[in-house]
Amino acid sequence: MKRAATITLALVLGLALTVSMASGADKKYSGFLEGYYQNLQPGPEGGVKERWLKPGVDFNKYKKIMLDSAVFFFSDESAYKGIDPQDMKDLADGLNKAVVTAVKDKSIFVSEPGPDVVRIRFAITGLKQNKPGVSAVTSVIPIGLAISLVKKGAGGSWSGSGATSMEVMVLDTMTNDVIAAAVDERTAGFTDRFSKWGSADEAFKFWAERLKKFVEDVEAVSK
Repeated sequence: MKRAATITLALVLGLALTVSMASGADKKYSGFLEGYYQNLQPGPEGGVKERWLKPGVDFNKYKKIMLDSAVFFFSDESAYKGIDPQDMKDLADGLNKAVVTAVKDKSIFVSEPGPDVVRIRFAITGLKQNKPGVSAVTSVIPIGLAISLVKKGAGGSWSGSGATSMEVMVLDTMTNDVIAAAVDERTAGFTDRFSKWGSADEAFKFWAERLKKFVEDVEAVSK
């Protein structure tokens, strides 16, 4: 990535979880999965938090992937929802690259539909940021800057508060039918683990590996 910002660090490294943990609280979703939230059921042990698989689908027939560029959603509770377009592109490019790297050994990436091709759409949701001050520096912090600066509120404007969540939609490219959907969120030990990481690349790898795990679990259903 050629350019990054304190805002980028806050979004990816600060991480903000807005999907409520169990214990009776109402869950909050981004709207990315549209009407499929009502179909979600608890995911498998070690896998995504919630998922839905269309009954009768043979997931093993899909050998190739069309991957949509990552989408990012701000939390309704975010004090500020603006972001520089280049920063957003940097975020998406970095996460897309991490996903391709994580899954490439098991799948072939293509750009055209086919009978053995699924389309994967995914979003990182619940991004939360504080409103920047007029004099805040927001466009010169290197993307590899240590996470400690974010935790301290680098530039006096941005701070993290938890972890993002991920939403995934899988479609058959011939029919455009949605055949799977999922929502994932941090585990109990995620914050401790993440605090030891020093770059946005590690955050990208985390969510890429979670997406890979979802794909593997889905394939296992049809075996």
